[in-house]
Amino acid sequence: MKYLKYTPYLYLILGAAFIYDGIKSWNDTAATPKVSFFIGGLAIFMFFFRRRFAKKMEAKNNKT
Repeated sequence: MKYLKYTPYLYLILGAAFIYDGIKSWNDTAATPKVSFFIGGLAIFMFFFRRRFAKKMEAKNNKT
């Protein structure tokens, strides 16, 4: 279960990749950069959410 503390960083990397893709395809008329920005923002949100949730669970486990 040690790998679970590293999975939020995967969200951060994926978020950065999707935002980069959105910036790269901003001027392309056939591309949809808004979807890339949305997925990137969602992935960054999940990074902070998972990190906060893990800290709460760790504090709860240390309390008992």
